[in-house]
Formats: sequence, C-alpha cells, structure tokens
Amino acid sequence: MKEEKLTTEQRNDLVAYYFERAHESVEEAKYLRDGCYYNGAVTRLYYACFNAARGLLTAKGIDASTHNGVKTMISMEFIRKGLLGIEHGATLTDLFNQRQASDYEAYAFRDAGSVAYLLPKAEAFIKAVEELAHK
Repeated sequence: MKEEKLTTEQRNDLVAYYFERAHESVEEAKYLRDGCYYNGAVTRLYYACFNAARGLLTAKGIDASTHNGVKTMISMEFIRKGLLGIEHGATLTDLFNQRQASDYEAYAFRDAGSVAYLLPKAEAFIKAVEELAHK
C-alpha cells in the first residue's frame, strides 16, 4: 500500500514497525559480530539505519521507495535543513557503501575493528532519527 494512502493509525503502526526492525537489526549485528561474521554484521547495521530512516520518512509523510531514494530524502529533508546532523548523513552513506562492498565485491572482508567503529555510529543515527520522528 502506498504510504500516502495510510490512515493515521496505519502510519503510526508502520513507523513503529520500522523502528522495531531497526533495533532488531542492531541486535542481529551484535550477534553476527560475536560470531566473527563481520560482513554480515555490517550489512545488518546498514539495514538497521535504513529501516530507521524509513521510519522517519514515513512519520513525516515522505515517500521513498529505493535505497538511493531514502538516502536522498534524508539528505534533502533533514540534513540540508539542519534537522539532522551531517555526521548522520555520512553514517548512512558509509554504511550503504560498506554494505554494497560486503555483499557484492570479491575479497571484501570486514573485521572486528570495522564493526566496532560502525556500531556506535549506527546506534547514534537510529537514536537521532527516532527522536526526530516523534517530534
């Protein structure tokens, strides 16, 4: 169903779902990190942030149906307007690029240090967009 056709209750439920998935994906990333599956952990961190970004966009009635569309709308509607710090845009872009490399490039290996660096950035991104979504 197109998001612009959602009732208020459906929109609120969808926003809650996106943030629930974001938090679950962070936990999945930690589980994968602990098992030394670092590429998978990076992928889950990206999807955690992607779902959080979708939650924010949905909360504000902004439709974006692709990964690039979500990144673009976050940048245009929140970062450029000063509602979300530029470091959060950098986090989303970095995680997108890391996920692409982890999933599609030959010999792309992430390590414990990569995950240790990205995890707090992802958690900060999720916290910031969730707070903004509820304003």
